[in-house]
Amino acid sequence: MRVLVSGASIAGPVLAYWLTRHGFDVTVVERAPALRKTGGHAVDLFRPAMEISAKMGVLPQIEALATGTTRLTLYRAGRPRPTEIDLTKVYAATSDRHVEIMRDDLSEIYYAAGRDDVEYVFGDSITGIDVDGCVTFERTPARTFDVIVGADGLHSNVRRLTFGEEADLTRFLGGYLAVVSVPRELANAGDMVGHIGVGRLAAIYTAEHLDDARAVFLFRSPEQLVYDHRDAARQKELLREAFAGMHTQVDRWLAEVDDTPAFYFDAISQLRLDRYSRRRVTLVGDAGYCPGPAVGGSTSLAVLGAYVLAGEMARADGDHLRAFAAYELAMREPVQLSRNFARGAARTIVPGSKAGVWALTRGAELISLMPAPLSRALARLNTKGLRLHDSLPVPDYAGADV
Repeated sequence: MRVLVSGASIAGPVLAYWLTRHGFDVTVVERAPALRKTGGHAVDLFRPAMEISAKMGVLPQIEALATGTTRLTLYRAGRPRPTEIDLTKVYAATSDRHVEIMRDDLSEIYYAAGRDDVEYVFGDSITGIDVDGCVTFERTPARTFDVIVGADGLHSNVRRLTFGEEADLTRFLGGYLAVVSVPRELANAGDMVGHIGVGRLAAIYTAEHLDDARAVFLFRSPEQLVYDHRDAARQKELLREAFAGMHTQVDRWLAEVDDTPAFYFDAISQLRLDRYSRRRVTLVGDAGYCPGPAVGGSTSLAVLGAYVLAGEMARADGDHLRAFAAYELAMREPVQLSRNFARGAARTIVPGSKAGVWALTRGAELISLMPAPLSRALARLNTKGLRLHDSLPVPDYAGADV
């Protein structure tokens, strides 16, 4: 059975790995000429994604490239002294098995795990999909596949071709995220430095193995901003406007924006699809159910979704309609819980009031001051809050090969 996967970031390579292990013939097409190096931010893997990565044999590589960020020094306007937060205790409160890793590093690890058994086609993109599975491409001749999977992110091309325009399927969560690659000397490995104010948060960090640092900016906006997603100059202008006058240290980070080798800017939006399969096409990861960049555990959800889709394809013995139905049923609750969590997190992480800033800062400080066993015990009382992403089940598909 021939499966085409569009997208080679996180969900795509994980899905390709498991599909080939279950006996499928897999091709992955990626618009970029090589694995993307976008200066992306660090992402979190929670227990389900850690377990799946262990099954893939790549957990040691992931842990070896962890960012190792253990401390946050957080400044608030008008406060002469910063708040020192022990991030190891904050992480312990959210997960028994957790690692933070740069998105680019994670993508490379998952890609390497299955590349010898998968046909990867870089520098090309899907332009059309017909009901019989005939797929046309920008650069290469048309080919026919039994199943087509969109694993091409929040702005999915496959989703647009199958379900319609993005604007009709997304919900703006009231904020924006930007990531800027800056000189490494602006940060120290292991230590994150942040500045928080009403409606905006800026932070910087690096890791031992990185040759740069990453400045991350989140800010609230009551309405969606007007800009073209290809117009980086306009995006940089919007970023400067949002953080003007926050702090001299933030000004220093912003001074690197024009010359940065890697820049990312996007709305924090949530997909609102009730179904993510149609005929021969299905969606996985952010393409189908992005809960919200930086606020909803989307990376772990993408890994889980890719693993489940491959397992259900094998369990259904290649009957893609039966597999899609089982996949959507298995992912329905994790997706809905992640959406609910993301909407609350979007309001909490970037507070809209001075009281909210105080509550967030004080709450993180209190968790970091607690003995680790106590903070974990309190967090376990709420599996739909801090422990949500750790509590999602991982099905067993052993022996479900086609």
